[in-house]
Amino acid sequence: MALALARPKAVSLLGWLRITFRLLCMAVLLLACVPLYYLLGLATRHNPVPRLFLASVAWIAGVQLKVEGERVHRGAFLLANHVSWIDIPAISAATGSAFVGHDGLAAMPLLKWLCAMNDTVFVARHDRTSVARQVEAVRTALSDTGALAIFPEGTTSDGTGLLPFKSALLSALEPIPPGIAVQPVLLDYGPEAAQVAWVGEEHGLDNFLRILARRRPIRLTVRFLPMLAGDELAGRKAMAQAARDAMLRSLTQR
Repeated sequence: MALALARPKAVSLLGWLRITFRLLCMAVLLLACVPLYYLLGLATRHNPVPRLFLASVAWIAGVQLKVEGERVHRGAFLLANHVSWIDIPAISAATGSAFVGHDGLAAMPLLKWLCAMNDTVFVARHDRTSVARQVEAVRTALSDTGALAIFPEGTTSDGTGLLPFKSALLSALEPIPPGIAVQPVLLDYGPEAAQVAWVGEEHGLDNFLRILARRRPIRLTVRFLPMLAGDELAGRKAMAQAARDAMLRSLTQR
């Protein structure tokens, strides 16, 4: 079963050497990017450094990206499936997108700092009193960053299928802001999806280290599917269903 394949195994000595080398590379990268981020922040509103950093993290982690389909280059709200932490640097490498994240990340100072640099919009899943504020934050981010990605499953799957989409996460798109295109994006890890996936009882740190310990590259196809149109944009439930249907068709026809 896919979940069984995803269980963490003991890391070999060579695996720990790969982990150490990649972590050192990421640390050096971060030290180089932080001053550059603040320097460029004085000259430009759209700072490219966070996207460059995330794209480099994907490369250091061994991701080999293949991009298929035509993506919206400006004013895109991207709906993607979620398999592992590596999804975020991979999407950033392919699109330069900012992200919608849950507010639990904001409770961790280092992650909050890194996420804020990349214009992450934090949403409180269980705080219905702040929906209006969160909708406004998402719409502002869309206009500022040009692209915003969200994982409507709300958590990670094993990469071989899709979990139900949580339409409440699309509240900011009801109604669609002017000039915004809604585009499904399928992250296809192929036959090794279950080896990459963060599922079950595995701790996030274990998944992070397991991926960094890999000898083989992670081959990921980022597949941009047709933009939603017509009745598919009738409301958040229609958008969630249409996007999920399009991703499932693409997943089964690969």
